[in-house]
Amino acid sequence: MEFLVDFQVNVPDGAPEPEVKDRERAEASAAARLVDEGHLVRVWTRPVAGGENSILGLYRANGEAELEALLRTLPLYEWMHVTVTPLGPHPNDPGTRTVGPLPAAER
Repeated sequence: MEFLVDFQVNVPDGAPEPEVKDRERAEASAAARLVDEGHLVRVWTRPVAGGENSILGLYRANGEAELEALLRTLPLYEWMHVTVTPLGPHPNDPGTRTVGPLPAAER
């Protein structure tokens, strides 16, 4: 199954800067591991109200329970607000057919 996961990281007031930096480094390593395992497919940044950003991730897991277990391993998880949207196939999905390159005039 695929899931769209929307994260907003809310670092607690007063969190020591070294701890924040350590968790951010560990988060990057954890994300790389999830990529290597085939769970994290894509990731984007999305602007939200107040000049903040949220992170959108496309994940693959065998179900919501496995996804939840994967997300709980993230070093920033306890500082995150997470919204998960399960995704299903759509008959018009261009990802299910081979798409050739754009003709030169359309690039």
